[in-house]
Amino acid sequence: MRFEKWQALGNDYLILERDELPFELTAARIRRLCEGHFGVYADGVLVLSRPADPANVADLRIFNPDGSEAELSGNGAREAILYLRRRGWTEEDSFSIATAAGVIRPTITGPDTCTVDMGRASLQSADFPSGPADGRGEVVAGGRRWSFRHVSIGNPQCAIHIETVEELGALDLPSIGPAIEADRQFPNRTNVSWYAELQGDAPGGVARIRARIFERGVGETLSSGTGASGAAIAHVEERGMPAGQRVAVLLDGGELEVEVGEDRQVNLTGWARPVFEGRLSDDFAKELHETE
Repeated sequence: MRFEKWQALGNDYLILERDELPFELTAARIRRLCEGHFGVYADGVLVLSRPADPANVADLRIFNPDGSEAELSGNGAREAILYLRRRGWTEEDSFSIATAAGVIRPTITGPDTCTVDMGRASLQSADFPSGPADGRGEVVAGGRRWSFRHVSIGNPQCAIHIETVEELGALDLPSIGPAIEADRQFPNRTNVSWYAELQGDAPGGVARIRARIFERGVGETLSSGTGASGAAIAHVEERGMPAGQRVAVLLDGGELEVEVGEDRQVNLTGWARPVFEGRLSDDFAKELHETE
């Protein structure tokens, strides 16, 4: 059973091709694969299969390390996109792939970089059914009341503005994140991003923010493409910035650029790189097969 491990800003995934899997990937098998020490260890699993719609290059399914399925991952999508190109699924620079969140359209811009049309974000969704039109809300966690803005960008985001970078750095995300993720306002749980504005725009009028991410089914991560997008959209909304605003989002694992266009159309730009490829041993594959 062949696999490759890729990472994007420290967000690492195992990439598997569905046609090469000898068995169905259950939640228990995914947990075993992603487990540290006893498995390969990863932040999740990407499964690529031949497309149901021939207009797309591939169908992509994304799984969290707890076995749950994610609708979309900005980092995972870039890893899958560049993998598809390297493995010869397409020779085009621009193409489309299908995800649980819908079709996404990447443009490869370099050997390890691409821009992904993530679709149109919304401040209202079924993932925050009680939310108002502007997505604003409040949630209590860690003995504190947090003001947030809900953003749906293929998956649910809860973006929380923090006044200073120093305060942002001092937050204990493993302590406060789980309560927000599982708050009853979010029937499908939510991803959470805390962000603070950085002083001074980057060249070209690019706004700059610092963000930290707590992902649903994962915990605190070095980076998240959809989390960065949620924080950037919340920042643009908060500041009343014009359509076409680009936001550089500095994460623990590096920097992504988010362009927020008309009607919150989002383009995400960043890199992804292979780490290694391998093959599971027969013994470990047998263990997986016996795991229900």
